[in-house]
Amino acid sequence: MASIFSKIIAGEIPSYKVAENDKFYAFLDISPLQKGHTLVVPKQEEDYIFDICDQDLQEYICFAKKIANAIKKAYPCVKVGMAVIGLEVRHAHIHLVPMHKEGDLNFANEKLSFSADEFKQIADNIAKNI
Repeated sequence: MASIFSKIIAGEIPSYKVAENDKFYAFLDISPLQKGHTLVVPKQEEDYIFDICDQDLQEYICFAKKIANAIKKAYPCVKVGMAVIGLEVRHAHIHLVPMHKEGDLNFANEKLSFSADEFKQIADNIAKNI
């Protein structure tokens, strides 16, 4: 059975796409910790990030780096934090979260909510900075 992320990549479930190429897809987290919180996933479904072959893992991190740099331009912050948890969805994914302080990357924090128009504007702001 395909993961929710595979369904998002296939367009079966809507998302706020930030960027994609032939191997990777970046889209906004719908329960964000901060404005600009983005998920980056490989299009090839793999449960555990460290099961991805070395070449693809290198490309994955480089793709995520481009997205992180765009997030930092769109939503100025001290750093863009990166987290790989992967227990809630069995499809490797990187969380990219704008950080002003260390606690901003705490997944126990209250999640933000935005309207559909706000999510679209956030995604567009990041995309135009890639």
